[in-house]
Amino acid sequence: MKRLTMLVTPAGRWVAEDSTEFLAALGDPNPDYDSTLFAVKNLGFIKFQMIDNSIIEIELHPRNVKLPALLAVQQQVMSSRVKLFRIRYFETSWQSEITASTEQAVSRLSELCTPAFAPPASQKFVVEPLDYATLLSNESNPLRLMAQKWRTSFGHFDPSVISFAIDHQLLSRMMIFGVKPSESDPVFRFIGDGFQWLEDDYQFYGVGERVENQPDKDYGGWVAEFYKSVASTGQPRYDRVTAAIQTTPGERRLFMTRYERLLLPWKTPDEVLVTMLSKRRGDEDAGDLEVSEAKSPLYRISAKSS
Repeated sequence: MKRLTMLVTPAGRWVAEDSTEFLAALGDPNPDYDSTLFAVKNLGFIKFQMIDNSIIEIELHPRNVKLPALLAVQQQVMSSRVKLFRIRYFETSWQSEITASTEQAVSRLSELCTPAFAPPASQKFVVEPLDYATLLSNESNPLRLMAQKWRTSFGHFDPSVISFAIDHQLLSRMMIFGVKPSESDPVFRFIGDGFQWLEDDYQFYGVGERVENQPDKDYGGWVAEFYKSVASTGQPRYDRVTAAIQTTPGERRLFMTRYERLLLPWKTPDEVLVTMLSKRRGDEDAGDLEVSEAKSPLYRISAKSS
């Protein structure tokens, strides 16, 4: 029986079992124990083994797996011609599952490795999770169209996604973020021209920048956590957001915005793309406020806009 065994480090780097690179990542040049098992159970490595070019066996301890390692393995699964997968994972003991579906293997890995996501707490930004199922049944909500496109495409991104957004007049309120297997921080891939709280030319020079590096770094860091969560879980997210955003670094004025957003994860050969499609709610532009006027900007803005 022919076996090819590789490991993925927590940083998403592929190393051969017992190689110099693996031992360096392990931090022990002369282990006198089962180093592969130790790395998987305790350090967040993922073992990836191909058997006779007919079955792929993936071994992991989901609680310890980091996003770059997960994405690296999922990308390899998606690009493989093998269609039979065995997933071994450790909880209180070793469990094993077999699937003959690439999509199901990728989805199951996401489910296993998804931590309970708690949105970062903030006085300036508030999120209310909405029921994704209600969106799919609401024919009057324009966000529903992109949700349907995602389902019919089985989450695979191709040029037709952009064409679809243009045809249905959704592109101006869309952003696209890339999350590479080796880097968990999302970066801008596309910014629609309908986001008025951004600097006028940010939709051009912001492409390729990390999300947290936008004009309001607090807001950038806050939303980046949601994009990372969607990329790692492979599951859509539907929210209502109220945010007080600093439009220009150094200025004290805030732009208040209320919107519904739909976050969708899309598979590509190189990275996971997360699309953010938003729909405005209410009269956002009436909510400018000097930060110094209130301890809780959202409270003052809500009162002013009501």
